[in-house]
Amino acid sequence: MPHAPLIIDIAGAALTAEDRRRIAHPLTGGVILFTRNWQSRQQIAALTAAIRAIRPDALIAIDHEGGRVQRFREGGFTPLPPMRALGRLWEEDALQALAAATACGYVLAAELRACGIDLSFTPVLDLDWGRSAVIGDRALHPQPQAAAQLAKSLLHGLLLAGMKGCGKHFPGHGYTQADSHTHLPQDGRPLAELLQADAAPYGWLGLALPAVMPAHVIYPQVDERPAGFSPYWLQDVLRGLLGFDGAIVSDDLGMAAARQMQGRQLTHAEAACAALNAGCDLALLCNQCLDGGAALDAALEGLQAARGVHWQPRAASEARRRALLPAFDAPDWAALMAQPAYQQALSLVEKLAARRG
Repeated sequence: MPHAPLIIDIAGAALTAEDRRRIAHPLTGGVILFTRNWQSRQQIAALTAAIRAIRPDALIAIDHEGGRVQRFREGGFTPLPPMRALGRLWEEDALQALAAATACGYVLAAELRACGIDLSFTPVLDLDWGRSAVIGDRALHPQPQAAAQLAKSLLHGLLLAGMKGCGKHFPGHGYTQADSHTHLPQDGRPLAELLQADAAPYGWLGLALPAVMPAHVIYPQVDERPAGFSPYWLQDVLRGLLGFDGAIVSDDLGMAAARQMQGRQLTHAEAACAALNAGCDLALLCNQCLDGGAALDAALEGLQAARGVHWQPRAASEARRRALLPAFDAPDWAALMAQPAYQQALSLVEKLAARRG
């Protein structure tokens, strides 16, 4: 089974000839969409269909969490509250919070799937330490037990609509103050403290967690490499100690800060090799198709040249990628709107959003 480890992006609302060539590349396993790819619901459905016409097994993904990280907000998409709203409801009524979390997951996934999107990189499992502006209200709760239970209900809601989720950012990004989009954060706490708090939800969620995204963060008391480039974090801790057997997807390797390792700046291809060798099954490259896409082409060519030399394709990684694809077809938008289950979930989401006002 060929290993197609790269998830790439496209520049606009329709595929160009260059997009089609890159999607057809044997190392491309998926496409990630952004707000710039949106014009209308009908257009997004046509775009995802065009991607599938080239690669029927392509994994079409998006960052669509709710709150300030929600790529599509028009055309009937429900404005989802930030996940902190679930944590605040938990403090008042845990059972209501779990029901609302399931509803949020279901509405989020059902609307995306009606437009042909397979996977959302959610939930955020980072704890709300009150220190990280980039995480902030994206986090579910300050306590790992509450965050894990809310995340499990959110993942259940996703699964009811046929979508898998991805917990992020392992082992935890909520304690650091630097933004990994622009800097390489460090978290100086020891391993035991990290395992007891930030990393605990990953072990507790077990089989409920289909995929994990590691943090672009260095934990110097544990390893000198960022977690996403660290065999110790990914293989010894995540897979070994915590028993995780799902897909590991790198965070965006297009960010300059993300490509720093042991004092040197990596090329995109080198970063992808490093992530795959560390234990990632998939490598995410965002915003590299812009300005002609030379960086993305170089990454594809460089990884192709490194194949079998600097990284070894793995059948298990390809199987994990395919396991993230939906197991059943989704209803179209009109059929979804008529479903009682969707309307019931939507009512709970709207009540949660109204509480924030």
